[in-house]
Amino acid sequence: MEKAPERVRKPSPRYKVLLHNDPVNTMEYVVGTLRQVVPSLSEQDAIAVMLEAHNTGVGLVIVCDIEPAEFYSETLKAKGLTSTIEPEE
Repeated sequence: MEKAPERVRKPSPRYKVLLHNDPVNTMEYVVGTLRQVVPSLSEQDAIAVMLEAHNTGVGLVIVCDIEPAEFYSETLKAKGLTSTIEPEE
């Protein structure tokens, strides 16, 4: 009996959604917008992302597949925040 070759599913590459420091919008607006755009973020998570961006220049919002990453980044930009995506190492 011949065994069928096993299919190895390569995990799809993951992408980091990054929030860049923003001297224009209030911290409250940034936190509220993060929670609105990325519903899986808790209030504490959103505050942590905002503070990371504020203190270091860039904050990690979420790591996910390319489609949601692009959606989150574009939606943040549409709401006046600076966001980029990059592949997770």
